[in-house]
Amino acid sequence: MSGHSGKALLILLADNGAMSSTEVSVMQARVMEHLLEVGSGERRDARQPAERMIGRIVACDGSRATIAASATSLVGTATDFWSIGRLISISMGETRVVGLVCEMSANDSAWDESMQNHMQVRIELVGEIVERNDGRLEFRRGISTYPYLGAIAHRIRIADLLAVHDLGDRSSIEVGWLSQDSSIPATICVDDMLRCHFAVVGTTGVGKSSAVALLLREAVAKKPNLRVLVLDPHNEYAHAFHGVSITLDSNSLELPFWLFNFEEIVDVVFRGRDAVQEEIDILREIIAMAKGRFRVTNETAAMSSLLRKPFDASNFSADTPVPYRFADLYKIIDEYIGQLEPRFPRFHLRTLKSRLESLFGDQRYRFMFGKSTVEDCLDRVISTIFRIPHENKPISILQLAGIPSDVVNSVVSVLARLSFDLALWSGGGFEVLLLCEEAHRYVPHDRGNGFAPTRAAIARIAKEGRKYGAYVGIVTQRPGELDPTILSQCSTVFAMRLGNTRDQEIIRAAISDSSASTIGFLSSIGNREAIAFGEGVATPMRITFRGQKPHELPSAQHSGARMLPDEAERGISLREIIGRMRGGEATERF
Repeated sequence: MSGHSGKALLILLADNGAMSSTEVSVMQARVMEHLLEVGSGERRDARQPAERMIGRIVACDGSRATIAASATSLVGTATDFWSIGRLISISMGETRVVGLVCEMSANDSAWDESMQNHMQVRIELVGEIVERNDGRLEFRRGISTYPYLGAIAHRIRIADLLAVHDLGDRSSIEVGWLSQDSSIPATICVDDMLRCHFAVVGTTGVGKSSAVALLLREAVAKKPNLRVLVLDPHNEYAHAFHGVSITLDSNSLELPFWLFNFEEIVDVVFRGRDAVQEEIDILREIIAMAKGRFRVTNETAAMSSLLRKPFDASNFSADTPVPYRFADLYKIIDEYIGQLEPRFPRFHLRTLKSRLESLFGDQRYRFMFGKSTVEDCLDRVISTIFRIPHENKPISILQLAGIPSDVVNSVVSVLARLSFDLALWSGGGFEVLLLCEEAHRYVPHDRGNGFAPTRAAIARIAKEGRKYGAYVGIVTQRPGELDPTILSQCSTVFAMRLGNTRDQEIIRAAISDSSASTIGFLSSIGNREAIAFGEGVATPMRITFRGQKPHELPSAQHSGARMLPDEAERGISLREIIGRMRGGEATERF
């Protein structure tokens, strides 16, 4: 078959719909290999040249094999094909066993260019390629027939490499290419990646945020109805999703205090410090009463006589998801203080009232207390945060850097609960992805650290969310400090460079099909490279994320309180900077 006739046949079959795009790619690879074999005399038998037949099996056990090979030159010979992390194949008649190079060494300590240099290459057995009755290649995990001693090991064919990473009929997104062969795209099944949750881990500076931006951009393009809420602790993602996102910060976020459950509001009142048990008991009771008063006031405002009756808070608890007024909390505390025999010690009553007044008057918390009139605005809050309708901007970026650090955990807890509840009570009508950047802050390995309600809310999504369309994405540079239960629920992992041995062990333990050899070179892969494991890929693969345009990259220089055009011209004064630090800046930052 000539080159022109082979290409013409492929084009004709593709145009007529007789072959899928994947089948066309595989067939094209076969045609090209056939042409190379015709031109170079390459054959799949014992007489093939060294460039093709590069070794023979000399040892094999249940999971690994050793190949004996030799070479005379470092250029243009079989040594080009040996590299840690590369796939090779072993001829087994009708099947070809696929192996992953994990270790190699020369028999002699010196390399001699004038003679054959013998080497040993150790590989991990990955699976096998079989040819189906219809002529299509199929990759199967596991080994049905192990290599025999003397079996020929050679460079893997392009068609076989395509088959190994073929997702079949699963909906996929293209995020880069295989590190072994840049002509083969790296594809991810977006549905499985989201449905079974995913994680991106890697040390600082390897390109985690850029990879996350690429994954999210491709995901929302493939699934237009997906809603994404990005928890952005460093205020770096706003620049990455221009045109398809909105940015929320402490000035533009509306998260009413009454949406916080009791544990969350206690954390806010005590600013993350240890709470006083007596004041907790008071707060629990007066919040329930305040909710009862608000409901009675709204529903029976015309019946003034009812307002003079004692309030029955038995139908309300501190966790009942209904509004209440801070003013009512003050009044109830004053009523207790004014009693001859107060229900609680006056000292604790006065201290709690002082805490509440200080919190309510702090400008940094205006995203919770900014409305002078309390109203049931849950529909507006959810509509804004989760983009309903999304108006072609399905991504919401919450910049956490401007939110007081002592209440960030409570805010994350509320948003995680809302994410799950939206997916649950919509009956799957809305799919929500909660992306947790720096996730080890919210769900740390040490259960004595962090905020228990935040851990519980994120864990609920990780364990149950897939049933309802609530998903979680975990991004961290410290997987060793992350709750292993949460990480183990992420069935697709993109592991970028990790130098810490403990972090590598955590990844190995969390991913059931990760191999020791694959994890072994996590400490040395390049920037933008990752080892992808799990449900979202056909088989573990080493990929390189494609480059992105400057305006698509996350950037810390676009974070924080950005200067307005007139500020850029005249500069910004120290007084204005201090005003922003104290929460006095009310500039809209969309």
